[in-house]
Amino acid sequence: MKRNASAVWQGGLKDGKGTISTDSGVLTDTQYSFSTRFEDGKGTNPEELIAAAHAGCFSMALSGQLGQAGLTPESIRTTASVKLEKTDAGFTITSVHLEVKARVPGADQEAFEKAANNAKAGCPVSRVLNAEITMNAVLEK
Repeated sequence: MKRNASAVWQGGLKDGKGTISTDSGVLTDTQYSFSTRFEDGKGTNPEELIAAAHAGCFSMALSGQLGQAGLTPESIRTTASVKLEKTDAGFTITSVHLEVKARVPGADQEAFEKAANNAKAGCPVSRVLNAEITMNAVLEK
């Protein structure tokens, strides 16, 4: 399986602008720029898209892990926070923090934590990132 996205950039780093599109059409010529990446400009940026991908991937992976334990989640809400820092090698995504809240009827804390840790380690986006991944997973009653 392959998924495709494309980007077009015009101009210099700080004064240029770009657009990002996906084959699915969910993103079509979505604007990004230096200001959307490093300031508070309107539009998206690569790190925000990685955070969205990680939150979505993790949530699905957690649902799968819970299913293997015979549990069906009512809801899983995940926020991924991607940290971009300047290092000696240049700007680098150094860490991602997952903040998870889930309602899982019949789940106990131990089963939930095991499923969440397996999902964190096993989701494809976690595995592609060369960054520290931390998590706070809360089982809601």
